[in-house]
Amino acid sequence: MATDAPPPSKADPRLPSTEQFVEVQESAEFAELRRSHRSFAFPLTVAFIAWYLLYVLLSNYAGDFMGTQVVGNINVALVLGLAQFLTTFLIAWWYSRYAAAKLDPKGEAIKSRLEGEA
Repeated sequence: MATDAPPPSKADPRLPSTEQFVEVQESAEFAELRRSHRSFAFPLTVAFIAWYLLYVLLSNYAGDFMGTQVVGNINVALVLGLAQFLTTFLIAWWYSRYAAAKLDPKGEAIKSRLEGEA
């Protein structure tokens, strides 16, 4: 199968030193990247875990509610179970867009500066 990508370089790229990695890790730019990631990922993770635990608790302790027919043989448990899949994919899509717009440019700037110093 042919690709448009050039073959990998035979020359080993110089890796930054440990001191350079530590310097970047302590920089304000890296702290902003970490803060941007955490401000998005942590709240969504907590919200999704709470949503999942609510589903599990309702399944265990609210059987009558979860068995309520919505349409035909489709009940509340099935709707909420399918909503779990939907929210998983929505969160992944949303994070992908957020990372491409906010995180990747910052990370690429740090990477290119670090590799340029090596």
